[in-house]
Order: sequence, then structure tokens, then C-alpha cells
Amino acid sequence: MDSAAVKMCLQEIVKLDLQAKAIIQDLERLAYEQDKESDKHNILTDVKNHRTQLASTQTALRKAYLASQMAIERKQKDDLMEGGSEVRHRNQSSKENITKTAGAITDNLMSLSRMMSNQVQHSEQTMSTLVSSSKTISETHEEFKGMTGHIQSGRKLLTKYNRREITDKLLIVLALVFFFATVLYIVKKRLFTSATE
Repeated sequence: MDSAAVKMCLQEIVKLDLQAKAIIQDLERLAYEQDKESDKHNILTDVKNHRTQLASTQTALRKAYLASQMAIERKQKDDLMEGGSEVRHRNQSSKENITKTAGAITDNLMSLSRMMSNQVQHSEQTMSTLVSSSKTISETHEEFKGMTGHIQSGRKLLTKYNRREITDKLLIVLALVFFFATVLYIVKKRLFTSATE
């Protein structure tokens, strides 16, 4: 029964380990997609910290597993060395000790599994925060592109209206010159035609 629990713990630990590695890889990929160097650097620092924590957790798991294996082997070796009726008596007490040891190992593995689960949840939260901030940055970038288009079209319209204003002023000046020339012509014709008659 305890060995089944240990196997379940080991399977859970392997599953959480794979999830943690996948999340760390996703964080690293997300870091390289960032435009700002400071964001990229911060995310890569987080990735490095997560990898260090994962490595230390894996080392602790290996040590716990090796310690449990050595304890079980020691108990079995001691049981084999002693013989006779004491073996049966010790067999029963060693079974109790093995059960206690297996229970302690199971508790250690469960606590390590919980630690890895917490680490995976923390990494998932970090990942979701980064994804939402990247989405916000992308949306802001798209808005800036739209604003740039509006500003450029506004600039073109202002340039066009400025040219029209200059053209309108020039036409008004030409019309006034034509008007005064016509008035002068008419005045000249009337004055000089009346004077010659």
C-alpha cells in the first residue's frame, strides 16, 4: 500500500516536473518576443530563478529517494544477517519500521510534490500576467499605429488646405487687379472719349 503511494507520488512529481519545464520554456519564449530590453531582461531573470529552484527541488527529490532506498536496503540487509526465531520477531518489527520509514518517505515526497505544485502555480500566474501584459502592449501598439495613420492624414489635409489658401489669395489678388484694370479702362475711355469729343 505504501509503495503504491510512493509510486503515485513519484508519478505526480514527474508530471509536475514536466509542467514546470514547459512553463519555464514558455516564459523564455515569451521573453524573446518582448520589444523592450528591460522586459526581456526581467523575464529572463525570472526564468533563470525558476530553473534554479527547479534544479534544487530535483536535487532534493533525488536525495530523498536515495535516502529511502538506502534505508530500505539497510533494513533488508540487517534482516538477512540475523536468523532463527529472532528473524520472525524482527521481521514483524522491521515491517513496522519499514512502514514507518515508507510513511516518512511518502510524507517527504508529498511535501516535495506540494512544493513543486506551488512552484508550477506561481509560474503559471507569472506566465498569465506576462501574457496579459503582452496583449495589452500589442493592443496599445496597434492603437498607436492607428493614431499615426490619423495624424498623417491630418497632416496631409492641413498641407492641402494651406496650398488652397495660397491659391485662393492669389486668385483674389488677380481678380482685384483685373477689377481695377477694368475700372481704370472704363474711366479712361469715358474721360478721354468725352475730352476728345
